[in-house]
Amino acid sequence: MTRLILATRNAGKITELHAILADAGLDHDLVGADAYPDIPDVKETGVTFAENALLKAHALAQATGHPAVADDSGLCVDVLGGAPGIFSARWSGTHGDDDANLKLLLAQLSDIDTPHRGAYFTCAAALALPDGTERVVEGRLTGILRHTPAGTQGFGYDPILQPDGESRTCAELTPAEKNAISHRGKAFRALVPVVRELVG
Repeated sequence: MTRLILATRNAGKITELHAILADAGLDHDLVGADAYPDIPDVKETGVTFAENALLKAHALAQATGHPAVADDSGLCVDVLGGAPGIFSARWSGTHGDDDANLKLLLAQLSDIDTPHRGAYFTCAAALALPDGTERVVEGRLTGILRHTPAGTQGFGYDPILQPDGESRTCAELTPAEKNAISHRGKAFRALVPVVRELVG
């Protein structure tokens, strides 16, 4: 059984990718970065989601000698020219302050009418092998941004993105409903044929 490493310490992400691979008949020994506590976190110095995902995947593959998967994701707002983009997690200046990021974005869009509040979550998922072979795939979840947050299920910008065809925000969907349409779920599912081709 081939070991596959996912560059995350988030148990939920590992469970999600494991389920997607298992559904496709790929039974790999999937572990997270916690299995290698001596490996330092990789600085995300890329200027695109794909570059950041590849940086993390290559670093883990080189350090462990095993195929590695990494992802990078964020929110892209049409009227902001794709921002916050790769700066989504630190839009307010402090990394990971979801509440501050959300408030700042809503303030920046306060005078934008609903028809012009188009946005999408995007996720780049990369697979890197120890020999340097790499592939990147992408998944998107498009929608519009609400004027006020709604729902408690999600995190980040979930309370304001209402997916196309939905009357609820991502934070009002159940985890199963969100996983079925999420940008990361789409990217991980797009990775299945890549894993089958390169890892077996």
